[in-house]
Amino acid sequence: MHIVLNNRAEEIVGKQQITVDELLAYKKFSFKFLVVKINGELVRKEQYGSTQIRDGDQVVVLHLISGG
Repeated sequence: MHIVLNNRAEEIVGKQQITVDELLAYKKFSFKFLVVKINGELVRKEQYGSTQIRDGDQVVVLHLISGG
């Protein structure tokens, strides 16, 4: 499967689709506050386990940092 993750081409071998949760684990995103968009559409955290990423999708994963 080929996707674009944060403006970089990525290949996920052996998969035709993957959930957001699986992608986050696969890429080792461990930040507590994340924003995920697939093809420009925001994905809510409670939907990470059921939302599928498919071949050709454009995925953006951003981590939020707060401070003062």
